Amino acid sequence: MMWLRLFKESLNFAWSAIVMNKLRTFLSLLGVMVGIFVISAIFAVVDSMEDDLMESFSMLDDDVLFVSKWPWSMGGDYPWWKYIQRREPTLKDSNELASRLTQASEVSFQMKAMFDLESGDNSFPNVAVAAVSHTYPNVVSIDIANGRFFNDSESASGRGMAIIGYDVAMNLFGTEDALGKKFKIAGQKLEVIGTFTQQGASIVSNGFDEFVVVPATFAPRIFDTRNNDGNTIMVKVKDGVDLAILKDEIIQQFRSVRRVRPSDVDDFSINQIEMLTGIISSIFSQVEMGGWFIAIFAILVGCFSIANIMFVSVRERTRIIGVQKALGAKSSFILIQFLFESIVLCIFGAALALLAIEILMFIVNMSDLGINLSISVERVAMAMTIAIVSGLLAGIAPALAAARMPPVEAMRSN
Repeated sequence: MMWLRLFKESLNFAWSAIVMNKLRTFLSLLGVMVGIFVISAIFAVVDSMEDDLMESFSMLDDDVLFVSKWPWSMGGDYPWWKYIQRREPTLKDSNELASRLTQASEVSFQMKAMFDLESGDNSFPNVAVAAVSHTYPNVVSIDIANGRFFNDSESASGRGMAIIGYDVAMNLFGTEDALGKKFKIAGQKLEVIGTFTQQGASIVSNGFDEFVVVPATFAPRIFDTRNNDGNTIMVKVKDGVDLAILKDEIIQQFRSVRRVRPSDVDDFSINQIEMLTGIISSIFSQVEMGGWFIAIFAILVGCFSIANIMFVSVRERTRIIGVQKALGAKSSFILIQFLFESIVLCIFGAALALLAIEILMFIVNMSDLGINLSISVERVAMAMTIAIVSGLLAGIAPALAAARMPPVEAMRSN
């Protein structure tokens, strides 16, 4: 009951300080507000970008291994120049590996490059074009809105057909209903047999909206297959099989495919999606640390401002403190009273900062900038925790000064 009364009195004193001295209190709270605003804004942007980036990898399942020339995570003593000397995986490598694996449920090949697209008088420059195996949908999660993916026989024949993204359809044909329409890549004609579901703009990437998929056997007509970088063989593990077992089998069989001598090291890398997500999490953690570094200085300034206003409050209420002590109030009661008041002031500052963040997020989200900002409940709770700790740090010195006042001298003060 005493704690409830203490909190109520502290809240009343804090509110009186805000109402009676609006400008002074606002300027004192400004440091805390700026600190909470900065760290909350950084968290909102970083969390939203991280979620957006992680979402872009959601099409790649955790049970898929990626065989490529380069490792996604560099490390060890292997010289970088030896990576350059490695050969890119080829469609032939993929087919031969698929015939040898026993622990894989599906194997698919992919090579990518940027091309300019043309259809009549319309063009769309710098579009990502992927030449893939017909097994691609079994390894990568794709969502086709209209039409279909090419089948085994169509892939084997190397026919000029494509599945295109929403933005590609709109730029080339002015409509998302593009089935049966034709366009050109590097002078080669292709027919649209499917369109991907619209995913929407993103600050990280446009996903499948600006993406074209063609059969891998069609690639030699438009790709420089000998010098193309970034080729990948994707291998999906069988149900119930450990990924490590599949990895060992891939190493063994692909060394045989590549005719790597027993004494030589692998001339390929096997990657997992966790490598990318781990790197991304590490990068965003470093960004958060930078945000903390900036925000701590603003919060420290805010703590000094709150401490200053609390010292002023102690001087203004010296007689009241003397009366409270004369009536039997203990020093601990006075101490807790001023600490509560300091904490409440910081909470007010944090609440204003979070309100400003909500307004900022609303403006950004309504502006269609390709990013959807949000702040989690955990981040709000953390901001309030920072405010409470700041209030404790800022209020301890003024509260101790008030608690140690001799009652008689306090009552005599003017």
